[in-house]
Amino acid sequence: METAVSTRKIDEFHSDGNTILVLGIGNYLMGDEGVGVHFINRIDKVQFPEGISFIDGGTGGFTLIPYIESHQIVIIVDATMDGKEEGTISLLKPRFSEDFPISLSGHNFGLKDMVEILSMTDTMPEIYLYTITILKMEPMCMQLSPKVEAAIEKVTAEIIQQIEKIKI
Repeated sequence: METAVSTRKIDEFHSDGNTILVLGIGNYLMGDEGVGVHFINRIDKVQFPEGISFIDGGTGGFTLIPYIESHQIVIIVDATMDGKEEGTISLLKPRFSEDFPISLSGHNFGLKDMVEILSMTDTMPEIYLYTITILKMEPMCMQLSPKVEAAIEKVTAEIIQQIEKIKI
């Protein structure tokens, strides 16, 4: 009796054939908590090398799994309430849900769960999580505070540098 060997194939629909995904997540209607969405919608994509997918993940949760698992490298930008100075940019390379900071904002519990699922199904890409420190979430507000706003340009430059270092 032959045993079928499963080989994972990249899902072209969810990856556009690209190796790297840049994903901004957050709630656009919650002030600074939406910084990841603001980031993805404001960046000038021509600054980046070719062959990169860009997604406004909003608060997509589990619906983002096919996009994440279809890329070898995923760069995520999101807000965190980690007690650091407002607008601070931090880089994490999580492999498991416990690698995420405890104080990520509400929608990120879905992100932690996604990482657990990707780990269990052995479809976990290499993840670079850029967090931007916020002080509060402000319901029904679409503006960013000045320090969080300024962090968008800085995190964009850091991500471009990171992509240039990645060898695929």
